[in-house]
Amino acid sequence: METIAAIATPPGQGAIALIRLSGPDSVSIAQRVFVPGRRAKSTVGRGLEPRTAHFGSICDQGEIVDEVLLTVFRAPASFTGEDVVEIGCHGGVLVTRRVLELLLRSGATSAAAGEFTRRAYLNGKLDLTQAEAVMDIIGAQSDLALKAAARQLEGRLGNWMRAFHGDLLDLLAHVEAYIDFPEEDISPDTGAVMLERMREKMAELERLLATARQGRVLRSGLRTVLSGPPNVGKSSLLNVLLGFERAIVSAIPGTTRDVLEEVVMLRGWPLRLVDTAGIRDGADALEQEGILRAKKQRDQADLVLHLFDGSTIAPSELPKEGTGSLLVLNKADLPEHPSWNSVNAVRISCLSQGGMEPLEEAIVQKLQLCLGQADVENDVSINARHHECLSRSHRFLQAAEVAFTKNLPPEFVAEELRAALAAAGEVVGRADTEDLLGRIFSTFCIGK
Repeated sequence: METIAAIATPPGQGAIALIRLSGPDSVSIAQRVFVPGRRAKSTVGRGLEPRTAHFGSICDQGEIVDEVLLTVFRAPASFTGEDVVEIGCHGGVLVTRRVLELLLRSGATSAAAGEFTRRAYLNGKLDLTQAEAVMDIIGAQSDLALKAAARQLEGRLGNWMRAFHGDLLDLLAHVEAYIDFPEEDISPDTGAVMLERMREKMAELERLLATARQGRVLRSGLRTVLSGPPNVGKSSLLNVLLGFERAIVSAIPGTTRDVLEEVVMLRGWPLRLVDTAGIRDGADALEQEGILRAKKQRDQADLVLHLFDGSTIAPSELPKEGTGSLLVLNKADLPEHPSWNSVNAVRISCLSQGGMEPLEEAIVQKLQLCLGQADVENDVSINARHHECLSRSHRFLQAAEVAFTKNLPPEFVAEELRAALAAAGEVVGRADTEDLLGRIFSTFCIGK
């Protein structure tokens, strides 16, 4: 494989930056540009012992580009499983670019997005679930999301999937043996045991599939839509929850025309707040488009905060209370209209910021109801790709169960079990393809 190089730290100015090489020629390329010792003028580096930080200079034809710390990791004891060299230089845009360009001129190839982690997977250092966990750790927006990603990185989901894959393989082997040796008849007891094992595997998949929503909430936040008539304080509430002026607030109806999204941490939970246009009749064409988008957002929400002005008369029909909805009365700093007296709602004032603590508590309770009985602190949470693979595996297992109970030829059962096995194997990469790998690692940043 080619030796690749990339800047592994974000662009911009900083105290230090990290430039990484990986591949068979990593050390020799580094030796062409690295000079050990202070202010040395030689063009050849020597004595680069593994796992030792070496101080020296990066030189371009005798000219010192920067003073750096260089560390060598020999294969297979490295992140990628290949020879890896990491260069810590000063964190300026120009100096990091100069060092990288020098490495590329010396024989390295520019790394693609996620190529270091991809090589770690291909060399057996990580399975696909662990590779995805690397990106989840980088993108974690809450302590709970970070814990979930760390559990996946340590291999908890991968270990479960390998055990599940092995159980399916045992089932398939049993059926294949019966096909190859039909004279060895399966007794009714054995057949009943096989059917029970298939149903156990389906139940295990169902429990894991149920964590998909939890995983989405941890990674992307609970999609919380602020909905209601114009001028009830939706944009004001967005600003209060964010802690800064994100949305324009005005007494003119229809000020909010488009959808605004921001992520806020609420008691350790990520909320994806969505501010929408006020819903009313008789609006102009432009405002009507905003109202249409508001209704679409409301239909796609995990939680809808239905806002109303508590100082005005209550509408004849109010939204029904449910797991995914919460009634909020704003403007509690003004006298409440009598029509609201018997209505169960959270009462707040965006002006005085009163009632925010009860509102936060109510949102957290709704969030916990949305996730059901999930043990967020300990469960492994799957992502959308895992969900798609495991859903297919579950469907194939159901088809195998139907074929078995209808006494169809065992070839039908074996075919469905093989398909279930392949779909489950995709989760950890047992049945990977270039398209699958390309789709996963294209979401990574350069240098990771």
